[in-house]
Amino acid sequence: MAKKSKAEERRARAAALREEQRKKERRAKALKITGISVAAAAVLGLLGTAIFMEFRSRNIQGVQEYAIDEYNHVQTGQRVDYAQSPPVGGQHWSSWQNCGVYADTLMPEFAVHALEHGAVWITYDPELPEAEVEALEGFYNPGDYLVISPYDGEMPAPIVASSWGRQITAESADDEELARYVRFYERGSDVPEPGAACSGAIQETAPEIEAQIAEQGEDAEALEGAEMDSEETGNEDSGSEDAANNEDSETGDED
Repeated sequence: MAKKSKAEERRARAAALREEQRKKERRAKALKITGISVAAAAVLGLLGTAIFMEFRSRNIQGVQEYAIDEYNHVQTGQRVDYAQSPPVGGQHWSSWQNCGVYADTLMPEFAVHALEHGAVWITYDPELPEAEVEALEGFYNPGDYLVISPYDGEMPAPIVASSWGRQITAESADDEELARYVRFYERGSDVPEPGAACSGAIQETAPEIEAQIAEQGEDAEALEGAEMDSEETGNEDSGSEDAANNEDSETGDED
């Protein structure tokens, strides 16, 4: 076989380089198409989830929706005149009510702050039969974003569940729409501060706060003191829980 000339060798190398470049371009194009397809699928998935969630929301009978125009902090001790009773949002105090079950009424300005974090506040007539109260309290499990308490203001029904900008009423704790509402809106994401804490702040009820006010004489100072005490207690509790979790983890590792 005749030896190739230098010109032929250069042409061969150039052809090989062009072919390699075409392969790279084809691979890049394929990856780009794949990436677009994956991204499109993800967008469609999110869109489908949003549509499904909206459908579920609209499918809960009896939900009332309200526009919340203002939701800034006001000075602790400054009472807020809410448009709804119980309130579904609005201005509130700088600390939030810890999620949990309460036997006494709560300060609405603290509870509204919990709604801002994604909690559902289940309120009931203080005269509600004990069996009904126990059934409502059964909605709560440790760690849930639920606040359950009696309510001494006007209510459109014996039981009212409120989340940020929404509310539903019920005559009985076994109302299926009430249960669906709680499941759907607990840890709500369409709130001003989704995922913010629902513990480590205010544990006192309204009678306890009012007693502190009466003792100290200055509304704002008494409430600020209650907030500080509650936050310190919450931090101590959190530290104890962390220590306990670490001990459990170490025990598990040894096993």
